[in-house]
Amino acid sequence: MKKLIFAAMLSSGFVSGASAEVTVEAPWVRSTVPAQKATGAFMKITSDRDTRLVSAQSPVAGLVEVHEMTMESNVMKMRALPHGLDLPAGKVVEFKPGGYHFMLLDLKQAIGEGKLVPIQLTLKDKAGKREFVEIKAEVRPLGK
Repeated sequence: MKKLIFAAMLSSGFVSGASAEVTVEAPWVRSTVPAQKATGAFMKITSDRDTRLVSAQSPVAGLVEVHEMTMESNVMKMRALPHGLDLPAGKVVEFKPGGYHFMLLDLKQAIGEGKLVPIQLTLKDKAGKREFVEIKAEVRPLGK
């Protein structure tokens, strides 16, 4: 497996190997205020083969979870996806506010605008082989 790391302003993540090619575009994290313990991370992920995003981690957070927001009876509900999320071959899966996203929980410090946050995505193919994608997500200001 080959790992490449790109800055968030460029094309941000790419891994290729015997199983799948995965690209990550436009990763970003919402900035925080002092004492804030959670924030969201957003991006677009595309895999050339069916694979599954099983987890994520970052040194800035004690825990990173894959989440989904949905409308149920006119109420917005957020839930963790503890078993991850399928990435269908050739389809862009968008992680955005109000939909799929990553929650960075138990933040170790405030995350300031303009910084880059490292995030490692863990993928698993149908054969159970794990691959990792390392990205750096740009921190954007609150409200964007």
